[in-house]
Parts: sequence; C-alpha cells; structure tokens
Amino acid sequence: MLFARRARPSFRERLRIAAWPRRSFGRSFRYYKHRVLRLEASPHAIAAGVAAGAFASCTPLVGFHFLLSFALAWVVGGSLIAAAFGTAVGNPLTFPLIWLSSFQLGELILGPSPSAVHPGDLEISFDLLTQSFDTIWPTLKPMFVGGAVMGAVIGGGFYLLVRSTVMMSQSLRAARLAAAAHNRRMHPVEITPADLIAPSERIREIEHEGEK
Repeated sequence: MLFARRARPSFRERLRIAAWPRRSFGRSFRYYKHRVLRLEASPHAIAAGVAAGAFASCTPLVGFHFLLSFALAWVVGGSLIAAAFGTAVGNPLTFPLIWLSSFQLGELILGPSPSAVHPGDLEISFDLLTQSFDTIWPTLKPMFVGGAVMGAVIGGGFYLLVRSTVMMSQSLRAARLAAAAHNRRMHPVEITPADLIAPSERIREIEHEGEK
C-alpha cells in the first residue's frame, strides 16, 4: 500500500500508546468507544469485559492489569478484547487518584498501619522492586482492599453503562441493515446486458459507437 506504515509497531509500543496516546486522551476515548461498540459479541460479553478491565485497573498490580482483566473476563463470560479496552480506565492521568483513593479507603476499612507508607510519599522507581515483601506489604494491603471495593463499584457502573449503550447501538445497526435490505427488495437493481460486458470491452464498444 502506498500510505502503509513502514514498520508494524511492536506489542510493547502498542501497550505504550494505549497507556499514553500520541495525540490526546479525548481522541483515544472516542476511538476506544467506537471499537467497543463495533465488537461482534453480546451486550453482556462486551460490558462484562470492559467491567473486568476497569476492575483490574483499580488494583496496584501495575504491569499485570491485562492478565488480570483477561482472567476476570473469562470467569464472568466477558470479551477479552473488551477487557483490554477496559484497562484504559487506568492511565497516567487516573493512576495517582486511583492509588491514593484505594489506599485511603483500604485504611478506612482495615484501620491505619504505622508501617504503611502513603502512596503520595513513595518515589516511583525501580528501587521499589528491590524492596522486601514485608516492607511494601503494609502499603499494598490497604490498596488491594480499597482497590477491590473501588473496582467493584466502578466496574459495576461501567457494566450498566456499556451494556445499555451496546444494546442501543446494536439495535440501531440492526434497524439500519433491515431498512437497507427492505429497500433493496423494493427497488431491485436491474442488470442490463451492458453491465455483463467486461470494462475493457465496454470501453472499446463506446469508442466504436463514437466513431460512427
């Protein structure tokens, strides 16, 4: 193709673009919405998949949101593709709010821990990977608990919203297809012998008629 990409983007590049779009989050939202509504699946499967992705994004398992969303979508009978789109709920703009909210909600449920470090005070770097589990667990535990509650609420909201939107979109699409089929039955296309002639032969025939 004349305007095709010279090199197909790698899987890592596609994940990076999903987390931080090249253009704008508004345009990416419209793109995701269009792709979700065009999925060939039942309204429940699409909505459950998006809800699974949204739930996974509320957990502190950064880097494993796709795998978690796929597992949850499989359990609830959701679309894996929709689950991948649902993980877009977690992005560089929303992660700070999700982490802080889940930590505070978890501490509200479990009670404060003196050894927990507030997420806002953490320095996000590869040094966190070298910390022992006993060091980071007091911080992660309330984030898991609070994230599970937040994920259930946010995922449930997305399920209801996406399911109703997909049902409406699929109904409108079915109505348009039915109207188009009815229009073709009412106004069939008449095929003339000239339509059966190959294009090159038809051109020569027109040129011959012009010479006359």
